[in-house]
Amino acid sequence: MKDTITLLKTYLDEANLNKLLELKNRKLHNFVAGAIELCCPDSVFVCTDSQADIAYIRQLALDQGEETALEIEGHTIHFDGYYDQARDKSNTKYLVPEGMDLGANINAIDKASGETEVHEILKGSMKGKQMLVRFLCLGPTNSEFCISCCQITDSAYVAHSESLLYRPSYEQFKSIGDSPDFFSILHSAGELENNVSKNVDKRRVYVDLEEELVYSVNTQYAGNTVGLKKLSLRLAIRRAAREAWLAEHMFILGVNGPGGRVTYLTGAYPSMCGKTSTAMLPGEYILGDDLAYLRERDGKVYGANAESGIFGIVTDINSVDDPLIFKALTTSREVIFSNVLVADGVPCWLGDGREAPKKGTNHSGEWFEGKKDAEGNIIPLAHKNARYTVSQVELDNCDPNLENPDGVLISGVIYGGRDSDISVPCEQSFDWVHGVITKGASLESETTAATLDREGVLSFNPMSNLDFLSMPIAQYVQMHLDFVKNLDAVPIIFAVNYFQREEGNFLTGMQDKHVWVKWMELRIHNEIDAIKTPTGLIPLFDDLKRLFKEVLDLEYTLEFYIKQFICHVPENLAKIDRIEKIYGEVIGTPEIFFKVLGAQRQRLKEAQARYGERISPLDY
Repeated sequence: MKDTITLLKTYLDEANLNKLLELKNRKLHNFVAGAIELCCPDSVFVCTDSQADIAYIRQLALDQGEETALEIEGHTIHFDGYYDQARDKSNTKYLVPEGMDLGANINAIDKASGETEVHEILKGSMKGKQMLVRFLCLGPTNSEFCISCCQITDSAYVAHSESLLYRPSYEQFKSIGDSPDFFSILHSAGELENNVSKNVDKRRVYVDLEEELVYSVNTQYAGNTVGLKKLSLRLAIRRAAREAWLAEHMFILGVNGPGGRVTYLTGAYPSMCGKTSTAMLPGEYILGDDLAYLRERDGKVYGANAESGIFGIVTDINSVDDPLIFKALTTSREVIFSNVLVADGVPCWLGDGREAPKKGTNHSGEWFEGKKDAEGNIIPLAHKNARYTVSQVELDNCDPNLENPDGVLISGVIYGGRDSDISVPCEQSFDWVHGVITKGASLESETTAATLDREGVLSFNPMSNLDFLSMPIAQYVQMHLDFVKNLDAVPIIFAVNYFQREEGNFLTGMQDKHVWVKWMELRIHNEIDAIKTPTGLIPLFDDLKRLFKEVLDLEYTLEFYIKQFICHVPENLAKIDRIEKIYGEVIGTPEIFFKVLGAQRQRLKEAQARYGERISPLDY
């Protein structure tokens, strides 16, 4: 590479060069210079924290046609390519040096060959375009949660999205001096056709754990390109392992309790299991909907939202089920929609509760009812993974501690999945180890018809984080077991399941989750009792009856309570067998794992011998 400063002076005008050199960091300068030499942009724009610089990015997205203004002030629409609508799991790989083994479940490629491949694809990818250099941070600035990041991209849409999703941190970056301790992300949308990435067959997302560096090319979808999201989660998990904290795929929810107290819980749920709707329960506080950093301080656990905005699935958001989000998406404020239908300047999406237009523009181009794609598939009015991007402070129930550098005290952890007849609606673990092993590390969730053309296929997803693990599963589980060793106040672990069914009908209503969360809040403060079962602690009927009336103004019957909290013994035993088989093939699984599962099997068999295969909560 040419002399770094000489190269930077060649491509940057005086104003942008001065902005970059004000950050006295050699690794940063080398990163930017290397990206320039590789991608060959026509010019470079360095974005500081100034409102003028951020406004420039926003306007550039409109000027370049990556976004189009909608009818409501502040709203814009972005379309990804028809075949670029989600995270690319198969082409998202770790660059693994010789001697590193991440485990059999993790997609990896030899570092030398992978680096050569992605560099070849990135070569000259920014010709005719402007390179944008952004400084952002994960976690509140000037806090122990903060991780500085530099993202380079040629997509104004990606850079604009980051303005809504993350904290600007050009000034924060100054505080790290010459430290190499920051995440680096290099993205290029590649060759464009009709303003979308053309060569999706050469889409690559490669993660270098050693250098804490992400490459992304030939894609615009934010999950593949906004490097501070799930791509940096992979880096953060690895860093957390070195520094003894947790980087998790979790929301943080503040629940209002008696006497004006607010109790904070985190929660990890696989896709389509109620994670977002739980994080946004009306009347409670949302501190984060997706990514949480958890750290130990003074014998307690404190958590912070790694992000400050929401990149959420817009499907099925309507005024009845999600009033707070629906309000934010239908009133004046800065919102980026992606891959919804636009009809007469108004965004429309699946399940929005409004009359559906017969024609408009969507990710397939000009759309009309009944339109088919090249494979003969009917194209719906909007993509099922259509998204909205909005700053979290735009929500009426945004937690006031969003930017608190101290984070918030975490008192509970929820693991949620989807199954028909294994798990009860809500349950408390016996202790942290029992919860980590039987609720978190053993998490399974049924697939939906939308993903596999058939329902009920149980998918293993420990801590709802399998897709983002950057270390062997056994090591990840051990991290969680070790995390509380020096704690005086250990969070309580709960499990939820909103998808029980009987003869095809759901046994829980969409709003029932509010009751389960209120029950957890009372349990954390030891203000109500619980029933001990073979798999955990469940609510008493009288407590739920009262809470259903107080929270939802609904009558809750004993008959329904029994149906919901029956223990299905054969199904629970079968799950233990499946989980033991999975971890039996995982090298290094802690011995305590099998001990805890074995004890649960024994409790289930003893209860089965006494009460039968279907155990009523009234039997205990």
